[in-house]
Amino acid sequence: MKNVNPSLTWREDKIPVSTQFDDPYYSLDNGLAETHHVFLTGNNLPARFVDGFRIAELGFGTGLNFIATLDKWRKSKVEGKFHFTSFEAYPMTTADMIKAYEQFPEISNIASEISSHLDQLLETGTLSLPDAHLHLITGDARETVSSWHEQADCWYLDGFSPAKNPELWEGNLMKAVYANTCVGGTAATYTAAGFVRRNLSDAGFNVERVKGFGRKRHMSIARRA
Repeated sequence: MKNVNPSLTWREDKIPVSTQFDDPYYSLDNGLAETHHVFLTGNNLPARFVDGFRIAELGFGTGLNFIATLDKWRKSKVEGKFHFTSFEAYPMTTADMIKAYEQFPEISNIASEISSHLDQLLETGTLSLPDAHLHLITGDARETVSSWHEQADCWYLDGFSPAKNPELWEGNLMKAVYANTCVGGTAATYTAAGFVRRNLSDAGFNVERVKGFGRKRHMSIARRA
């Protein structure tokens, strides 16, 4: 599939907003803190990090989740590398991703390092570092996840709002996520929407609603027993 860039606007020239889904790419409060709370803590990371750890993600967006994960991996002093696979229908341009990173000086060193590889990532779908391998799979996740046939230790479910982008939270896709999750694997998402939790449960996950980040009262975590 040829990369189709998303249509964006910038709120206060800082936060990218999808015009197609009328939704920001990350929390208006603090996107990096949201990633730490929802996806890292929600999946009990970095405590579970080991060499070869496998993370999968719905919605690459700005790439902030990958950068935040790489930052935590390095700070945890884990030997080896982790594997990160992200499914994205509309990859952002290199320029837009770099602009988004400018809002987070805490990760400026890693963001600068990754920025030099973004053109290659968009062209080839891969980015390989000594301690991480990133695979960006472009296309409709309802098709690409079901044809992936690999196992993840955890998932970051980071699509746009379920009310505005229900396709990325539908039952068959959650079943494909479950099928590509190892026994004992987990998933985490910022949303606690009832139909999302039901779809995760119907897929086979044990689902729990927990404290959300910022303005969101609740979020969801799930585990494959």
